[in-house]
Amino acid sequence: MNASTRSIRSLTAGVLVFLLALGSAAAHHSTAMFDMTHTVKLTGTVTQFDWTNPHTFIWMEVLDPAKGTTESYSIEGMSPNYLSRNGWTRHTLKPGDKIGMEIHPLKDGRKGGFCATVTLPDGKTLRNLPGRSNPEAPAAPAKNY
Repeated sequence: MNASTRSIRSLTAGVLVFLLALGSAAAHHSTAMFDMTHTVKLTGTVTQFDWTNPHTFIWMEVLDPAKGTTESYSIEGMSPNYLSRNGWTRHTLKPGDKIGMEIHPLKDGRKGGFCATVTLPDGKTLRNLPGRSNPEAPAAPAKNY
């Protein structure tokens, strides 16, 4: 095998490895498991807030008035780096905080989703996702829980 053939094979192998890695990275950051076309409003009590990479997580107890029971929700959020640029800190949420939240629910019906906004006990609302590019556009209908 001459040097030119080896160079072409090495380049082809390198491109293939790069494309495979790129596909894995894109899949990791996919929102495919969430119904991003619907928003659900939750009100509950924070039980845990994990300020971790690559995504933050919020656990909260939400009262289901129809059943009279509380249900545990696991909510994924953006990275600490992204959130810190939007006013969040690792101390923004504490166990026991009563908050409101808008989420994009899990498609499979489990109690969880991807956080869009959080309304803190003092009434301040923090965004977890970027706002709509056209504020005049109608938002997806929200369900209350």
